[in-house]
Amino acid sequence: MSKIIEVTNLLDDKLETLLETFTFLKEENEFLHQKLTNLETQLSENQQQLEEKEKTYQLLKIAKTIEGSKENKRETKLKINALIRDIDKCILQLSE
Repeated sequence: MSKIIEVTNLLDDKLETLLETFTFLKEENEFLHQKLTNLETQLSENQQQLEEKEKTYQLLKIAKTIEGSKENKRETKLKINALIRDIDKCILQLSE
């Protein structure tokens, strides 16, 4: 009979340890999910800021070229032509 009690106590101890481990891992998992969500949000914001900075940079390059700078003149002309095509497409869509 004492052997059964020993086995039962051992099983009870192991079960308690497993439950504690499960609780710890569950909390850690929730923490990591929250951290992942925060990092994804931050990454998204950083990508958006990068895109805005790139647009600003491109506009500054265009403005500098229009200002009379010899650098990137061809690139600016191509960009202006692309913008004109985009405007034409928008006008076409509006007229339909």
